[in-house]
Amino acid sequence: MNEYTITTADAAEKLRLDAAVARFFDISRSRAQELIASGALLVDGRVKEKKYLLSAGETISVELPPEKELEAVPQNIPIDIIYEDDYLLVVDKPRGMVVHPAPGNPDNTLVNALLYHCKGRLSSINGVIRPGIVHRIDKDTSGLLIVAKTDEAHKGLAEQIAVHSFERKYEAIVGGHLREPNGTVCAPIGRHKTDRKRMAVTEHNSKEATTHWRVLAESDKYTHLELVLETGRTHQIRVHMAYIGHPVAGDTVYGNVRYGLAMEGQCLFAKYISFVHPITGKTLSFEAARPAYFSDALRRAGL
Repeated sequence: MNEYTITTADAAEKLRLDAAVARFFDISRSRAQELIASGALLVDGRVKEKKYLLSAGETISVELPPEKELEAVPQNIPIDIIYEDDYLLVVDKPRGMVVHPAPGNPDNTLVNALLYHCKGRLSSINGVIRPGIVHRIDKDTSGLLIVAKTDEAHKGLAEQIAVHSFERKYEAIVGGHLREPNGTVCAPIGRHKTDRKRMAVTEHNSKEATTHWRVLAESDKYTHLELVLETGRTHQIRVHMAYIGHPVAGDTVYGNVRYGLAMEGQCLFAKYISFVHPITGKTLSFEAARPAYFSDALRRAGL
């Protein structure tokens, strides 16, 4: 059995246990309820009911069976393709869609949809579970992703990522007011020392990470930001903004319940990407339309 633990952040306060477990451990809600009912899941060492409301700082531990070997299969799932040629695609991933199969999400992922659309013609560099995937965004982050159809294209794109030559812009709603109209967070990111499913600003086994931000608008409680990634670490924007005291609204892992906006997941989307085509050498730039959930959140935040 594999044992996992996670300590709840402020934003998890008052969440039902089954809903929180499904989100934190990336499994279905019915699977979370099964684990709770079987006693395999504990809160601060005790069995709780599925309706139990969490408080910040509580530790959830769960034993999960060994992971089964996964296989990505084609599925006829609609996807929004912004650009496509013989070598790559640019996809506008919807909020709530996982990028590739994982133990908690074996299907209905972007990879399953891509395998169907591309008739299996995707780069093989990242293996059978992540074919074509050059970079990722979180399940609850929507926006632009580049997908490689050939290994040659994949290698060329990966080289650009390695030297930070991609241009990637995001929009986010964060809590509070920043002191300056723009700025930079430069702080190394690595695995949290006690919770392996979370990232943290740390000097231990970490990598450099730089996020540039610019204020677009402010309200009494929130700030609308444009963010540019210089590096692309896991959960980088979410970790960096929480680190400077302005967590992304709706973020139940790194956030604060005060800035929930009654959202299911963080209010963040990848709006712009620019890169050099690895085969033709032409510079390509794409911008996604602001999604409806984000526009609605802006309205509710008074922005």
